[in-house]
Amino acid sequence: MMLQLIGINHKTAPVEVRERLAIPEARLPEAHQLLAQHPGIQEGLIISTCNRVELLTSAPGEAVDLRGFLHEYFHVNPIDFEPHLYEFREREAIRHLFRVASSLDSMVVGEPQILGQVKDAYTIARGVGSVQSNLDPLISRAFAVAKKVRTETAVGSSSVSIASVAVELAKKIFGSLRGKSVYLIGAGKMIELAARHLVSQGASSILVSNRTYDRAVEIAQKFQGTAIRFDDLYANVDRADIVISSTGAPHTIFRREHGEKFLARRKNKPMFFIDIAVPRDVDPELNDLEGIFVYDIDDLQQAVSAHLADRGKEAERAERIVDFEVEAYLQRQRTRDVVPMIVSLQDQFETIRQAEIDRVRGRLGKLSPEQEQALDILTQGIVKKILHMPISTLKSAARDPQSTTVSDLVRRMFKLDGADGKPPGSGSGSGDPS
Repeated sequence: MMLQLIGINHKTAPVEVRERLAIPEARLPEAHQLLAQHPGIQEGLIISTCNRVELLTSAPGEAVDLRGFLHEYFHVNPIDFEPHLYEFREREAIRHLFRVASSLDSMVVGEPQILGQVKDAYTIARGVGSVQSNLDPLISRAFAVAKKVRTETAVGSSSVSIASVAVELAKKIFGSLRGKSVYLIGAGKMIELAARHLVSQGASSILVSNRTYDRAVEIAQKFQGTAIRFDDLYANVDRADIVISSTGAPHTIFRREHGEKFLARRKNKPMFFIDIAVPRDVDPELNDLEGIFVYDIDDLQQAVSAHLADRGKEAERAERIVDFEVEAYLQRQRTRDVVPMIVSLQDQFETIRQAEIDRVRGRLGKLSPEQEQALDILTQGIVKKILHMPISTLKSAARDPQSTTVSDLVRRMFKLDGADGKPPGSGSGSGDPS
């Protein structure tokens, strides 16, 4: 099985590039199905967040052209994205997945949201059948590694997330959030987390708008705020000093002309937009208007950098855990992969043993039950002794990263799994492997 991972993230691509490859949550089931149907791909997982879009796939044979899938699905020329793409295979793909799930590759190292996002992607992939027996053990192990990192290190000890950093930035801009009116647009986990931080910092008025009004009401009630119907969005935004938006819309919902109207209604009183959506909700041109300040997801990295130094040592411990778990997973896989070969070897020799007994039975004459049992025990013992060394060697080799050389040699020597180009059992008439 060939493991591959291709993607872009906040480290390799700016938001204007990432938003072109972002997949809305509603389209993820279809995207997973199309990925699994792409030529050469057996199973696939898609992780699409504000900071990354990644495809993890397994294939039965050689590497697959994942750039071809990007071209077909997003209708983009992969050459335009080549400087921003990274691709990992086998060991490095496993390591990257473990690091992502453990929040070691996040903009805010240790933030807890990414694990939930990976779990959501996994649930969707399982639901449509694009993740099955090949990727399932790997992804499940990634969740266990993430839990181990969070349990055994303090990498996620303080409450830091994109939402909390956004609120922290707003506080720095205004000096204090007390008495400020905040408009939350969207009702996802990030928005709810932002609301929690805003309330703790003294925001006096919270408005919530979402395409699903009942969800907006639910969030508003949690924080003693007011729900606004999405159709009334533009009529109410000017009431807010701070706007935090994360809708998942495929295009900007706030443009320059909207900003001009908001400022006119507010008599040029400043407004602060924090856009944590990918694709972006706020057109960067609003930043050109005097009195409007726009910060997108990439702008938050400056605020994030202060947290990274504090988590450096804990992140190093977490990286060591990930490296250990990668090797442990690979060793388990090698051991698991060699079991069918051992069973096949045993089956082949048992077939030869039975064939030889049947061949000489006529010359032995009628045997008593005791003699039949003795013959059976004798021949089984011979086969067991012959196979002892090859099986022991295979088991030992399974713990060695170079085990494929030994496995291939045994497979070819005993013509297992069709290594000779023929199905098992299609050798000489007597079944003699020599």
